[in-house]
Amino acid sequence: MLYKNKFKKRKGDSIMKKHLRLLAVCLGIAVLAAGCGNSGQAQEASKGQEGTSQDAAGQDGAAQADSAGGEAVTLNIAYQYGLAYAPLSIVKEQELIEKAYEEATGDQVKVTWNQMSSGADINTGISAGSIDAGFMGVGPAVTGVTKGVGYKIFTNLSGQEHGMMSNDENIKSFDDLIGSSNQIALVNIGSFQHILLAMALENAGHDPHALDSNIVAMAHPDGMAALESGNVSCHLTSSPYIFKEREEGNLHEIQDVADAWGVDGSFIVGVASEKMHDDNPELYQVLCGAIKEAVDFMNESPEEAAKITCEFDGNSEADELAYIQKSKYSIETSGVFELASFMARTEFIENAPKAYEDLVFDNVTGD
Repeated sequence: MLYKNKFKKRKGDSIMKKHLRLLAVCLGIAVLAAGCGNSGQAQEASKGQEGTSQDAAGQDGAAQADSAGGEAVTLNIAYQYGLAYAPLSIVKEQELIEKAYEEATGDQVKVTWNQMSSGADINTGISAGSIDAGFMGVGPAVTGVTKGVGYKIFTNLSGQEHGMMSNDENIKSFDDLIGSSNQIALVNIGSFQHILLAMALENAGHDPHALDSNIVAMAHPDGMAALESGNVSCHLTSSPYIFKEREEGNLHEIQDVADAWGVDGSFIVGVASEKMHDDNPELYQVLCGAIKEAVDFMNESPEEAAKITCEFDGNSEADELAYIQKSKYSIETSGVFELASFMARTEFIENAPKAYEDLVFDNVTGD
């Protein structure tokens, strides 16, 4: 801002007049110096850093642009591990958001990708304003919406196979785990995997929370490593980790878990902050369109998709294609309200949604 000091002339007081002129000059220099310093800091702050959750921690979210300097809008996206997130590799590699936003608005958007370990971490980021959109298990997404984190579901992403493997030949069913000290590795308390375990327990006639004390929180890759090394007795996970674990001869599966929620049900959904949805509808529509384009590509050209996504997932191209063909990629949700109702009944959430529409933005289709 430009500040001006007006001084009244005082006749016959030349000394005071000189002092005032000197003061005005000093103040002007100080303002110019401060302005230059702030401009330099702004330029540094605008430089994006990619790849970790720390990159987005100090940013103000999507809808932030320097209109005077023509700075690009920033979109901070969070995601997690596994083949369920494969369409995001397409979005990122082909810069679908950047290209579509420039085409729609004539402006640029800088997309920052942040890989996180759990939906709870993404909830924290969106609540703090450092994340604009995130992809997570439908369970944590329902939790976030009903807790008033400040987002809703804007798209489905994928359905995946799940399963629980054990390295202990004495563990054949839930009966062998309940009341024991055997640890079950899964992503987090309140994660989709935790809710899936509760559903499987109830289906088998047990208290849905009978194994809560056995859970140890680990990201999918860490859980698989802990299972293989014998540091935990069981690991409840999704693809591609469940596919890899099923191939190991010294592991066996607790089948009740796989039967509780099939590949056709929603597993990973995308959530967007209400702030971005309301303040930057153009960016919101571009984000939705980019996800649809990537999902369509996964379904229509799985061989080409595997060539791209295998590099991000660390699988061979052949394995990646096989895993993709066992997955379901769709922008239409399935079973979200059913899952939310289960979560409310079994006290995973306090505030039960009254309808499907309470959980999603208007553009979302499904149930």
